[in-house]
Amino acid sequence: MNPLHSVHCKSHRRSFLSDVGMGFTGLALGAMLAKDGVYGSEDPHAWQPPNGLPHFAPKAKNVVWLFMNGGVSHMESFDPKPELTKHAGKTIAESPYSDAQNPEKLKLARVTVINDANGQQRNTLYPLQVGYKKYGQSGIELSDWVPHMGSCVDDIAIVRSMWTTDDNHGAQTQFHSGRHMLDGEFPTLGAWVHYGLGSLNENLPQFISIGNREYWNVKDGHYLGPAHDAIPIRVDPNNPLDFAKPMNGMSEEEQRIGFDLALELNRHKGVEYPDDASLAARIKSYELAFRMQTSVPDVLNLNAETAETQSMYGIDEPETREFGMQMLATRRFLEQGVRFIQVQHGAGGAGVWDAHGGLKANHEKNFKAVDKPIAGLLKDLKQRGLLDSTIVLFASEFGRTPGTQGADGRDHHIYGFSVWMAGGGIRGGIVHGATDEIGFHAVENRHYVTDIHATILHQLGLDSRKLEIPGRKRLDIDHGQVIRDILA
Repeated sequence: MNPLHSVHCKSHRRSFLSDVGMGFTGLALGAMLAKDGVYGSEDPHAWQPPNGLPHFAPKAKNVVWLFMNGGVSHMESFDPKPELTKHAGKTIAESPYSDAQNPEKLKLARVTVINDANGQQRNTLYPLQVGYKKYGQSGIELSDWVPHMGSCVDDIAIVRSMWTTDDNHGAQTQFHSGRHMLDGEFPTLGAWVHYGLGSLNENLPQFISIGNREYWNVKDGHYLGPAHDAIPIRVDPNNPLDFAKPMNGMSEEEQRIGFDLALELNRHKGVEYPDDASLAARIKSYELAFRMQTSVPDVLNLNAETAETQSMYGIDEPETREFGMQMLATRRFLEQGVRFIQVQHGAGGAGVWDAHGGLKANHEKNFKAVDKPIAGLLKDLKQRGLLDSTIVLFASEFGRTPGTQGADGRDHHIYGFSVWMAGGGIRGGIVHGATDEIGFHAVENRHYVTDIHATILHQLGLDSRKLEIPGRKRLDIDHGQVIRDILA
């Protein structure tokens, strides 16, 4: 194929879409082209999984990735620590747990203990800001701020022994990609799933993102290519995503004429350049974009749901309405075959969960916003028979310190924190791993963030080593280890 023709086609892809009235640009088009292998990685000859088939029999086919931006305190959520209240006001050095700041232990990560102006370690133990109790038949202890998720605990596997290495909010990217920001840019888990598996619905994208994302965490594909970035969706049927409507008031009939003309022109071009096999794939992708203009708003028509269902998600309450709508839209997208849905809660600056001060008011408000909608999603998926094939993950970039910051907050904490998973072949009603008595270190069954990636990929039937790109060999830690103790 003439290389100049290839450059010409790529440089005018966006203007071509506008000319035929599509209005989809880079991000959306890239995801649509990915399925047919039109472009994806930096290496145009890079291996693609055949026909989107998994490497082995999967236990799940969908993923819901719920990410709380800012750093959720594990002690005030899924790993209550009454010893904090018992020894509140003491420094860690004065408490029975002085060994928590042993330099040898702190070598496990890249940060050091922060000292106050006098050079003294400032980690004064801060009491729990909320009560806790046992939930479900499993009797797992959780915070009083998560009563609705607590009612689902028998379907949840809580991992209380996570650790990471980025002590600032670049850890959001690290949780998604498995690599520290200073290491460079690497594909996120959603991008790998998108790259490795085929579509479940010809009318919708395979990989979407709901909610705002910070500029350092806005892309997914990286060296896999923009084809594997998530398509951002707004839960608004009148304006679901940028450029999703015909431009300049163009009618559907006029669009159809434009498509037909483009098809005819490309057929002629195909005769001139018979080696350009991507032309037919491009036209197929443009057709998908055309169908999405109708299918996406239909999925986002939440008024089609009963009042009872909307209430289950908290849409009838002001505190839970926004996130409840996102959770209900998530279920509707899952039903229509969207494979990977990542939902970001509380982006903006460091993230709304970043409680350096006023932790009680911060977390009480944020849990109020997400607790009922998330539980509503779990219950709705279960009653519709969808939870068995859908993995739901609840995560945050790190936890928060057992010591106080300022008068009433907690700092970032990377040595131990909690996440949970449910559905898709995950055992429910269990706790895996543990932190020490004050929630400082993960001390039992420790897991780096890519162990979550490995577990999800395994349940989807994917071997991450078979997804490697030529010339892009990954580190062992990038692949992670499957957390087999939480699998059914």
